[in-house]
Amino acid sequence: MSINFNDGEQILCFHGPMLYEAKVLKAEIWTGKADHEDGPYYYIHYKGWKQSWDEWVPEARILKYNAENLARQAELHQTLNTKKAKDAKKSQAKEESKDTKGRKRPREHDAEKEDDFLKRPEVKITIPDALKSQLVEDWENVTKNHRLVRLPRDVTVVDVLERYKASLQSSKGKRAAKESARFDDSLQEVLDGIRIYFDRSLGNLLLYRFERQQYVDLKKGHPDKPMSDLYGAEHLLRLFVQFPALIAHSNMETDAIAVLKDHLTHILEFLEAHQQELFLKEYDNASPAYLAQMKAGS
Repeated sequence: MSINFNDGEQILCFHGPMLYEAKVLKAEIWTGKADHEDGPYYYIHYKGWKQSWDEWVPEARILKYNAENLARQAELHQTLNTKKAKDAKKSQAKEESKDTKGRKRPREHDAEKEDDFLKRPEVKITIPDALKSQLVEDWENVTKNHRLVRLPRDVTVVDVLERYKASLQSSKGKRAAKESARFDDSLQEVLDGIRIYFDRSLGNLLLYRFERQQYVDLKKGHPDKPMSDLYGAEHLLRLFVQFPALIAHSNMETDAIAVLKDHLTHILEFLEAHQQELFLKEYDNASPAYLAQMKAGS
């Protein structure tokens, strides 16, 4: 383990699905901390944000401040602008097609997406457009509207992976024999690996700030359960945004990465095909007691 970003260094950092300019204030190697993977962590300040947003982040969320990554940041913002334009057109069409007197205007989205790439350019996992929108809805619900995913989820991460496995096995006859054998050999290993990645990454990589107290409360209420038995598709999808960086920091061989990428792509296709049944349509409003807890801890 080593420190790869220095105090005072200008960087780009993921916050939710977007990249922001930031500066490293402190750097430390963490070992043995509860709910945090061992490794380098950085206390950062986001450019143009209040100091109350300063936070410790793992290295997987940080990119070098260079031309290539600035282009990635610009691409993300372009996607956001495109989505906002589409949302505005949809809203306008609805307003024109019916009498809207006394009706509230649909809420406009003002944050968007993750076009997954990250540290190793060759490790790319394409997230379908419908799931990019799902990521944005998720981000807005939690960070802007202070709403929470209802937990424990009825359909958990473990359930999603088992449903994917069943779907894959039922469609075996539709795949070429060579591809089928390769998937069968690696399937359970990949699914187990995703579950382990999720359980280890959730606490320090996948949660938004507003969800942290919910996470603490849930762990207290279910001390013997892994998080993959409590959280669902909403948080699993966030893991796919981080997979390129996680893979880049691993020592996986090229062939293993290729097989993993194939599975991740198929799982994303499965999530897209079953989006309506796997993802919550409505998040819960945070209780006054929860809001008070968050305010006291900020």
